[in-house]
Amino acid sequence: MLSSATKIIVGLIATAMMITFIVGLAHSISTGFAGFWGGLPFWIISITVLGMLAYDYWDSCIREKTTARSDNSG
Repeated sequence: MLSSATKIIVGLIATAMMITFIVGLAHSISTGFAGFWGGLPFWIISITVLGMLAYDYWDSCIREKTTARSDNSG
């Protein structure tokens, strides 16, 4: 099991690399043959994926997890 600080650092590096890759790919599609309107659907998909990536980083590395307890009083 990784320590909390290690998870934050490694997750941040991986997230930054993924963001760089996706934004670079979207930029190259939009400035290349496809043009702005041809690259617009990919930008929309990319922004959605980047939002999910940011949420997953926060959920996996930053948010404090609480243990679930079963309440069998009923």
